Amino acid sequence: MLILLPPSEGKAPEGSGAPLGELSFPALDKARKRVRTAVARASRRRDAIDVLGLTPGLAAELEKNLALESAPALPAAELYTGVLYDNLGLATLSPAESRRAEESLLIFSGLWGVLRITDRVPPYRLSMGVTLPVLGGLAAFWRPLITKQLDGLPGLVVDMRSGTYAGAWKPGDRSVAVRVFRGGKVVSHMAKATRGAIARTLIRSGEDPATPADLAKLLDAYGFATTLGPQPKPTHPWHLDVEATA
Repeated sequence: MLILLPPSEGKAPEGSGAPLGELSFPALDKARKRVRTAVARASRRRDAIDVLGLTPGLAAELEKNLALESAPALPAAELYTGVLYDNLGLATLSPAESRRAEESLLIFSGLWGVLRITDRVPPYRLSMGVTLPVLGGLAAFWRPLITKQLDGLPGLVVDMRSGTYAGAWKPGDRSVAVRVFRGGKVVSHMAKATRGAIARTLIRSGEDPATPADLAKLLDAYGFATTLGPQPKPTHPWHLDVEATA
């Protein structure tokens, strides 16, 4: 089973160890270097805030994009903060659960493409929704490269990415897109908490659901209220609607 997550806007303010080293999916390294170069150039522009889609209050974050090669790094498991990752609670998993998380969790990133939670990277500021000069839109830039790396990985894909990041890889009808509802309406903030709780439950369960129906049954057994949509058209994802837990 693969569990796809977005990164978080909130990140640890600084790393605590050696700078950027080897990452998972090394075939993406050349592209990662191109994005690092492009974002550093964009961050030096007078209109950097506009190019990178930041608010004026985040202007200081641009400095992080200028030190990506030398800044202290930290594991992705510690870098990303916020509601989803608070509810996922990676730091409180047992050793066996942590190993399972290392195998199953994939974090999508505008800068790195895709990461495992053990990959050490420095803090940065770049959304997958940004269009970088020369490279263009990042989701379109990454899609063929990530697709080549991930299409061959086995297992059911549980997709809990936001729309911005979902465009970087489309796993097709072996994937289940998790949608979170409250009172019949799609929710956003509560969706992050619920998706974090779902990811934690799947990791801690030790189960490996093989089909969308198996996934729905497993989550129901752990107290989630789910509704599995009808079988989709070929190459389209299944949809699993889940009632918000908070």
